[in-house]
Amino acid sequence: MGINTLELDNLIGKLSEPIEKNSKIDTSLFEKYNVKRGLRNADHTGVLVGLTRIGDVVGYRKEEDGSLQAIDGKLLYRGIDVDDLVKGFQLEKRHGFDETVYLLLTGELPDQAELNNFTNYLAFNRKLPDNLKNSLMGLHGKNIMNILARSVLVLYNYDDDSDDTSAKQLITQSLGLIAKFPTVIAYAYHNYVHQFKGGTMSIRHPDPGLSTAENLLYLLKGPDNYTKLDADVLDLALVLHAEHGGGNNSTFTIRVTSSSGTDTYSAVASAIASLKGPLHGGANLEVMKMMEHLKKEIHDWRDEEEIENYLMKILKKKAYNGTGKIYGIGHAVYTISDPRAVLLKEKARELAAEKGLSEEFDFYGRIEKLGIKTFMEFKGSKVNKTVCVNVDFYSGFVYSMIGLPKEIYTPLFAMSRMAGWAAHRIEELNFEQRRIIRPAYKNILNPRPYSTITERP
Repeated sequence: MGINTLELDNLIGKLSEPIEKNSKIDTSLFEKYNVKRGLRNADHTGVLVGLTRIGDVVGYRKEEDGSLQAIDGKLLYRGIDVDDLVKGFQLEKRHGFDETVYLLLTGELPDQAELNNFTNYLAFNRKLPDNLKNSLMGLHGKNIMNILARSVLVLYNYDDDSDDTSAKQLITQSLGLIAKFPTVIAYAYHNYVHQFKGGTMSIRHPDPGLSTAENLLYLLKGPDNYTKLDADVLDLALVLHAEHGGGNNSTFTIRVTSSSGTDTYSAVASAIASLKGPLHGGANLEVMKMMEHLKKEIHDWRDEEEIENYLMKILKKKAYNGTGKIYGIGHAVYTISDPRAVLLKEKARELAAEKGLSEEFDFYGRIEKLGIKTFMEFKGSKVNKTVCVNVDFYSGFVYSMIGLPKEIYTPLFAMSRMAGWAAHRIEELNFEQRRIIRPAYKNILNPRPYSTITERP
């Protein structure tokens, strides 16, 4: 029996009302049953659900009386302050992403020989299997995150031990994906440009003599189309996005799926799906959209009174998109400062000077300062913590100055975070008495009798 379009529309219409009605939960019930909505405590800190030795995100200090005191934000990779890590390799005028991957996976900093061998291993594994490369060229898709997830699942078929979760195999699979992500992203983007923008297909082979950041720029833009500072800033962004504790949505996702014993490729695809969500991986795009709007609506970029008045209109839902949000301001953990934003802002200033965009950088700075001030004034006593800009506030601006297309902003996040995902998956599967992650949900609907089909209204 067939069904026409009109009948299908009518069916969906009839289903919509009961589905929506019976999918809603009264928010007051969360407090009644002491349910931690979003796995958040009343003070907005995360509910402890696991232990880790990988990353730590610090925004508060707990006082003796149990209260929380806001402090300058810190991000630790295997116990090492990311600020020290970054300043260490920058002082030596080298890129630090490979070293960061090594640290996150092994828990140790490599010596020069170990780092050289590790870098060479990643470089050797950047090339894609020919069949996958050819299939990428034929994939029809506008969203590169979807193509990245599909490519990861296809790589399952090129692994003779794809379901093996032994330590050696987990490491091999993880390094293979970390190495291949830049290549997949670049090829997927060129295919997208060819299919949807009428551009020329430009496919280059990865260059083993280039760093991870340089390789991505080379694959995307070709030789001599990026500066040394472009590559340095991109490398910094990769380091800063590589890990952010076990509680962020995509990392928690990979820990949940990994706890079931599934294969690496399926687990990573689930993390990519989580990161694709606009509340997680797409935040810098929202900042970019907002800033483009502000640059048009605010006539004098140096007039702080005009800026502050317009930001207040946004908060009152009388301007921009009506959400009442100033994107890029606020974080679940960081309060006084996001260390990633601090480090990226330093390089953004340098990059803006190179590109002749210092006036725009200064405008970002005013939006940062006045956005925080206006937000605190608007919320008043309703907000119980200070706020700061997060890394997304400057990352999109940095990527645009480097000349990276918006379509790869979130895939770039995945390329970097793959390091942290891999470390957390290995840790999740390395517990001696590991259990499948299974939180509880309370059913708030009372039992009711079944009625036969003739008894139903």
